[in-house]
Amino acid sequence: MFKVLLWALAIYMLYRFIFGLVIPVSKTASQIKQKMSEMQQQQAFQQQEYARQQEQPKQKEATASAVKKDDYLDFEEIK
Repeated sequence: MFKVLLWALAIYMLYRFIFGLVIPVSKTASQIKQKMSEMQQQQAFQQQEYARQQEQPKQKEATASAVKKDDYLDFEEIK
């Protein structure tokens, strides 16, 4: 009788340990890994956008310097 109660208590404690600690910790760890990968992907996307934004002003400067000088009028200062 004592052995049966001891085995039942051991099985119950093992059940509580597995479903109360092991499974929730493993689920949380997998969720954290998933969120970290999402954040890394988002950061890579933001870095690409930042690099693209840095390239656009350089392209505008290049086109602005290619404007012909004939398009401008001389300025004379009036005093």
